[in-house]
Amino acid sequence: MTTGSRVVRAPRGTDLTARSWQTEAPLRMLMNNLDPENAERPEDLVVYGGTGKAARSWEAYDAITRTLATLADDETLLVQSGKPVGVMRTHEWAPRVLIANSNLVGDWANWEEFRRLEHLGLTMYGQMTAGSWIYIGTQGILQGTFETFAAVADELAAARGDEPGSGTLAGTITLTAGLGGMGGAQPLAVTMNDGVAICVECDQSRITRRIEHRYLDVQADSLDHALELAVEARDARRPLSIGVLGNAADLVPELLARKAPIDIVTDQTSAHDPLYYLPSGVAFDDWAALREKDPAGLTLQAQASMARHVEAMVGFQDAGAEVFDYGNSIRDEARKGGYARAFEFPGFVPAYIRPLFCQGKGPFRWAALSGDPADIAATDRAILELFPDNERLRKWITMAGERVSFQGLPARICWLGYGERHLAGLRFNEMVRTGELSAPVVIGRDHLDCGSVASPYRETEAMLDGSDAIADWPLLNALVNTASGATWVSIHHGGGVGMGRSIHAGQVTVADGTDLAARKIERVLTNDPAMGVIRHVDAGYDEAVAVAAERGVRIPMQEG
Repeated sequence: MTTGSRVVRAPRGTDLTARSWQTEAPLRMLMNNLDPENAERPEDLVVYGGTGKAARSWEAYDAITRTLATLADDETLLVQSGKPVGVMRTHEWAPRVLIANSNLVGDWANWEEFRRLEHLGLTMYGQMTAGSWIYIGTQGILQGTFETFAAVADELAAARGDEPGSGTLAGTITLTAGLGGMGGAQPLAVTMNDGVAICVECDQSRITRRIEHRYLDVQADSLDHALELAVEARDARRPLSIGVLGNAADLVPELLARKAPIDIVTDQTSAHDPLYYLPSGVAFDDWAALREKDPAGLTLQAQASMARHVEAMVGFQDAGAEVFDYGNSIRDEARKGGYARAFEFPGFVPAYIRPLFCQGKGPFRWAALSGDPADIAATDRAILELFPDNERLRKWITMAGERVSFQGLPARICWLGYGERHLAGLRFNEMVRTGELSAPVVIGRDHLDCGSVASPYRETEAMLDGSDAIADWPLLNALVNTASGATWVSIHHGGGVGMGRSIHAGQVTVADGTDLAARKIERVLTNDPAMGVIRHVDAGYDEAVAVAAERGVRIPMQEG
């Protein structure tokens, strides 16, 4: 079978292909990342984000899977930017896999040097959950996007003087762009919050895929048609998401010039890597060839186009719209493209999410290794039983069960905080032990979490004490999760914002029904979100200080 025709799909059921579930789990999740239902370009090992890979090469992939199949429960596989480089004798509490992706020394941490090294076959871009083998399809970002738009709705409600927490996007129109592996979550997140979304996308295949997977409702024939559909749905207070084919650098400024009735503006194009933002005037069919022929020239064109795009976003803000950066570094690329007001609007974390981070809340996700959707349905019920008073959680879990199509292995995500995640993990482990679940589950999270990332243009933008760029925190997070018994742990550079802009860490822990798994789960899923509380206490957030005091998180500098 040739590389180009290779189709990867994770095994289902309870028959092991590795020596234990502790090694079967990373094997299946690596394969799940490359399932055609998940991966953008599985033939190139690219999972999402244009360049985010699961393994460096097919040769490296084969070596990883071969090693995982034979790895013992007291051995640890080391993976350096998608290539397995060694197996170490450790112990049963140690991670089975340790991963480091895309990490470059500071002065060399830029796209030009990364691409030079990548061309030499020495590294790969791991994104966040691509190279850490815990991608679960668009749902993985959907829930966080749902939370963000819910927070936007609450902000709008507060501005109107409505009751706190009563926000809805009903009667509003959101304008955004990008329907790839991350951006594809936006239309469904908006309609889950009762709003209308116009989503610009330059790749017809992505629009088609989002409609097929029920993340996007309809495709408009033109910009005029999109506006007509949007206004009609808005006036009826009916949720609707509308895809329109075109270039955001052209259509967003055109909508501003038309004084289109837009209430909310954001963006999730692949702006973090300018080679994957289509410049104005470049035909989609010519784009890939230009990336190979003239990457430097294409970068300048893309940055100039992003400048026009962001200028229009600022224009909408000046006209009264709620505008925010959704973490793809488009503001900094627009600044490089010559637009001086690129940072006039905030990132989504300081604008809406940081209060949740202060509580240790973030994206808790799990996948059913059985491949049986009934296992996820059972865990959904368990979550609702564990947290009956969380109305937003109930709304999310209920709607996700009704509206989210699984990609690859069935999975779920929800935002849980410090003092909550370990309760869910222990319940899942008990469900495996008793047979309520037909096979083990893996429990992980996005790297975009409360205490696992340093990213001055996203998660740590505008920290209260100015510590935006301090990268000790994700490194401590990875060390803590390693010491606590996570099944695999990763440290990456770049993520969704690009080279030189982020350091982040991830963990995945297997619930296999054993007593040892329960002990590991309790420690990992307590200590991991505790890092978020500690990080925000250190930065001076009163809400985090209160959470630490209330829930017994020890802070040495506040003792004595």
